[in-house]
Amino acid sequence: MRLLFAGTPEFAALHLDALLGSCHQVVAVYTQPDRPAGRGKKLQASPVKQRALAADVPVYQPQSLRDTEAQCELAAHNADVMVVVAYGLILPQAVLDTPRLGCLNVHASLLPRWRGAAPIQRAIEAGDSETGVTIMQMDAGLDTGAMLATARCAIGQDTSAASLHDELAAIGTPCLLQVLEDLPAYQARAETQDDSLANYASKILKPEAQMDWTLTATELDRRVRAFNPFPVCFSELGEQRVKIWRARPEGGGRLAAPGTILHSDRDGIRVACGEGSLCLQVLQLPGGKALPAEAVLNARGEAFTAGAVFGSSQ
Repeated sequence: MRLLFAGTPEFAALHLDALLGSCHQVVAVYTQPDRPAGRGKKLQASPVKQRALAADVPVYQPQSLRDTEAQCELAAHNADVMVVVAYGLILPQAVLDTPRLGCLNVHASLLPRWRGAAPIQRAIEAGDSETGVTIMQMDAGLDTGAMLATARCAIGQDTSAASLHDELAAIGTPCLLQVLEDLPAYQARAETQDDSLANYASKILKPEAQMDWTLTATELDRRVRAFNPFPVCFSELGEQRVKIWRARPEGGGRLAAPGTILHSDRDGIRVACGEGSLCLQVLQLPGGKALPAEAVLNARGEAFTAGAVFGSSQ
């Protein structure tokens, strides 16, 4: 089939890679306009744009798909299907109706569980034991279209957003290719979503990553894993902001005032929570790299003595 592809981040780029290696023809790629990135704030092409250019596929970066000119340009490709993966722009009904077989979306949750921008992170934060990928026939709603196929995977006690991202991409690409092999058959038995089971996976905001030590150790562990690699959980200790990349929840009731360092050794830095304690295993100090707790203590052990207090109880 003649395919259009719309996506922006690495998760989308991995699906584009699979399509470029398939029997289908990707006739054009749509992605977000280049954005400033890095310390120099230089314009940087999205991972999807980089892959498309390397494959010599035409790239389009409209600010919107609502104007007539952009819609006519898209229609001129005479595509059978448009595959959308984490594009970041809303497709108006005119675009949804343009490809012969409509538009498909690869969504990183078992719909309707997590609709919206951050399904990977919200599933971990909520303590879900399972998630997956849904291939959906797009409609005008926010991730509300009929489901064509799903692929499932477990969320383990050590699963982070980074590791789950990779696992979902690994199961999502073959699922997408399977659907494209016989798309009309999948569309004929599409399953309507149950709206009563839907939750909204809101965009991750940096302030959410500040540690609230009055929460339980289990809740904080979920946040640490959900916000790795972005925006990364943090807490103030004295005059410095400490980023927490990996931690482990430990049992016990109320051990001390929340945020109080209980004990530090080569295994980690144990901090009292609203319930239980959190053992900080990988940390990052200002201006430095993320390091195991043992290395941090060897260099700056005086900052993590028992009785010191992280942040303030919220």
